[in-house]
Amino acid sequence: MVDIQKIFAEGVESSFLVEIGARTIIMFILILIILRLSGRRGVRQLTLFEVAIIISLGSAAGDPMFQEEIPIFHSIVVFICVIFVYKLITWIASRSENIAHLLEGKVLPVVKDGVFDIKHENDNTFSRMEFFSELRNLNIEHLGQVKEGILEVDGTLSVLFYADSDVRYGLPLFPSSFKKVDVFSAEGPFACMYCGHVVFSFENDSKACPRCNKTQWSKALNSKRV
Repeated sequence: MVDIQKIFAEGVESSFLVEIGARTIIMFILILIILRLSGRRGVRQLTLFEVAIIISLGSAAGDPMFQEEIPIFHSIVVFICVIFVYKLITWIASRSENIAHLLEGKVLPVVKDGVFDIKHENDNTFSRMEFFSELRNLNIEHLGQVKEGILEVDGTLSVLFYADSDVRYGLPLFPSSFKKVDVFSAEGPFACMYCGHVVFSFENDSKACPRCNKTQWSKALNSKRV
């Protein structure tokens, strides 16, 4: 049988439980102070460099909360060193574009003039379906509504829209419309399901996309943003 008492309470000293509570409160306050000193006003998505900082602080903060043999002063020294390194590297990166790109990466074009950017598709680890999801979260029905889309270094997507009068035909992004069609029996225009290139008709028996050479097409939409 499982000994619940042994799992949860063996070796527990009631006097040290009070000390754990005090240590936790102190470390939590120190974490807030250190993060405030780092200069961040809030957290959305973190860069890899910032994730490394958080992991370093987390280890230094967590252990002293419940390990009696580790004094809080040791964690304070770790905090000071981590923040010093963070500030130093941030200062260097602000004066060197190459260092900044090495630490945080570069912004990557995702959509340009209503079609997916395929020139830089191997420069990122996002799948095309992830881009679809991000664009749908911005209430974008099809690529023809998007003038330019950029993947930021923190993983967020920044989008510029066409004015309603300039919306063009584009690749649908929602599953209800993103369906393969037979271009020789359906009525156009059609959007390439891979890159978003739009054609209105096919002049020969080849249905390869002139932009990416893929052969799967969906009905293009030109609805305006709601």
